[in-house]
Amino acid sequence: RKVSTLLLLSFLLNSCASLRAKSPDLSDSDSFPIIDAHVHTRFEKPEQREQLLREMNQSGVVGAVSHTGDNGRRGYEDLKKYGVIHCFGIGEKFGAAERRLLEQGLASGKFSCIKIYLGYIPRYAYDPVYAPAYRAAVKYRVPVVFHTGDTLDRDGLLKYADPLTIDEVSVRHRKVNFVIAHCGNPWIESAAEVAYKNPNVYLDGSALLIGDLSRLPDSQVDEYVVRPLRWIFGYLEDPSKLMFGTDWPLTPVAGYLEAFKRAIPREHWRAVFHDNAVHVFPALSKVAVGKSAN
Repeated sequence: RKVSTLLLLSFLLNSCASLRAKSPDLSDSDSFPIIDAHVHTRFEKPEQREQLLREMNQSGVVGAVSHTGDNGRRGYEDLKKYGVIHCFGIGEKFGAAERRLLEQGLASGKFSCIKIYLGYIPRYAYDPVYAPAYRAAVKYRVPVVFHTGDTLDRDGLLKYADPLTIDEVSVRHRKVNFVIAHCGNPWIESAAEVAYKNPNVYLDGSALLIGDLSRLPDSQVDEYVVRPLRWIFGYLEDPSKLMFGTDWPLTPVAGYLEAFKRAIPREHWRAVFHDNAVHVFPALSKVAVGKSAN
């Protein structure tokens, strides 16, 4: 990581100039479209659906990426008119029938990305069972998102959720864009290095802390959300690599958004909170840009 001062200065100037060229000056206004790159839409009650849409609207979120489970059978509801796209969540069984479901879902546009639940399912990212999913990702030009880091399931196995294993997959499958969800928390350094090294790896910063952050002490939010995100963003040296995400409903939108903003230099807000997600998830450009969740 030894970079000359001249090269580093050149990189920073070019990055800032590029961002300014495609986004408005945000120095006087925070009004720009936001995309939440990590939500869940498994609504147990109708009011939960309305709650998500209300939170999106109140925070200026024009689009979101929803992560389903059990081979797309859990957590899917057509919300495209609200700017929400869905990832096909691969379950523990991923045989011929499930692979057909994936192909059909991607071909029809029902699904616009693939989700693999490392840690919840005891397989490494490079397990041969996932090879058909990576081939499908190339065929349909969709990204693959990995759950990484801590699992809420006490029966989950953390060794499979270490983000360092994604380095091997990204090298083997250079035509696929991969997303390390949750920045590999608590292994944020490994996740940042994998994204720093590999041009086809990105990070979403969702759920570094769960719950309503607006109700938590500022010191706790700073310690477990703001400082880690600030370090990750600085280490990456590339404002196109990190995306905003919450993991709703585990984390309400507004409080997490405000904490995330404190971690990112203002001149890069447009990239982190909108543009990067549109680049990584191309389907968002068809449903989210200019839309409002109301």
